[in-house]
Amino acid sequence: MPRHAGTKMLVYGDGRLSGTIGGGEMESRVIEAAGEALRTGRPSLLSYALVDPQRGDPGVCGGEVEIYLEPSMPPPTLLVAGCGHVGKAVIELAHWLGFRTVATDDRPEQVTEAAVPLADVRVAGDMADALAASPPTAATAVVLVSRSVDYDVAAIPALVATPAPYIGVMGSARRWATTRKRLEDAGLDAAALDDVRAPIGIEIGAETVEEIAVSIMAEVIAAMRRSRE
Repeated sequence: MPRHAGTKMLVYGDGRLSGTIGGGEMESRVIEAAGEALRTGRPSLLSYALVDPQRGDPGVCGGEVEIYLEPSMPPPTLLVAGCGHVGKAVIELAHWLGFRTVATDDRPEQVTEAAVPLADVRVAGDMADALAASPPTAATAVVLVSRSVDYDVAAIPALVATPAPYIGVMGSARRWATTRKRLEDAGLDAAALDDVRAPIGIEIGAETVEEIAVSIMAEVIAAMRRSRE
């Protein structure tokens, strides 16, 4: 099978192209497949015959061609709101796992470089400040490990309006029930809260802050993988 190893084309998430593999119907199909690869993050090998368009081939010049698609994905982002003991442990573990980490707290002393050295972005302020500094995307997970229901009630309406596929809130089931009721009483659509994970994390019998961080990140990873299926 003839191969043209030097022929390359880059397909960006916004639809821009760099280079070409010859144009025509085959290139159009490859661009569509590249969009799917960017969505799932999975490589694939495409095989085309270039013989008979009436049977669905994308060309008539003869022969066959194989095209390897390899998505180059930015690291996922983890936004951690609340940089107490649990928040710091989550940031450290997420950094080790390859996440881009954003740390935010309304207490400036909690988001210094000395306090959270492994955070890639540090935002002292409220959730609006954090979202402006690092707008969530479909590759962003949000972990709310704040110290108060008031903070969660103020932060969640803006968070559920983002494309973030995972929003988790730490606390007991009773605390979440209180938080949810206050949000619904304030007019937030109840359906918008159905996908919020609370209490946060999977059940592993965690006792230490490090173990809690493991339970949280396990749930984050599972959710992020499912969101790309």
